[in-house]
Amino acid sequence: MRPDGLYGVSKAAVEALGQLYADKLGLSVICLRIGSFEQAPTEPRHLATWLSPRDAVGYIRAALTAPPSIRFATVYAVSANTRRFLELPDPAVLAYVPVDDAQLHAEDIPGTDLPADPAAPQAGPYALPEFTLEHLSP
Repeated sequence: MRPDGLYGVSKAAVEALGQLYADKLGLSVICLRIGSFEQAPTEPRHLATWLSPRDAVGYIRAALTAPPSIRFATVYAVSANTRRFLELPDPAVLAYVPVDDAQLHAEDIPGTDLPADPAAPQAGPYALPEFTLEHLSP
């Protein structure tokens, strides 16, 4: 894990707590790393990270009905985006294959002629030091 902002730190903490519950209490825990959940993608980065409402329902249903033999898993929940750089879950872990593709909305989004940079902070402007410091200062 390499959170790039305070939100990412909170997500990492919850995933660690899920792992603890799975290990110590025997619970089956599936952590979904939700992509850019929007009705439709609205910015170039979403062409890689978008999660459609239909695919969100599919992932949630699959997580809730996963076999109890899956003790713990953390998976990315993004749509079947042509420009996706995040790995989709192994079907043996989470039995859902996304169907929607943000590329269908590309012509409606300015600046989509450049590919997404997978090394760029996932939190966008929220990962900038200025944003983090603003929320840590008294």
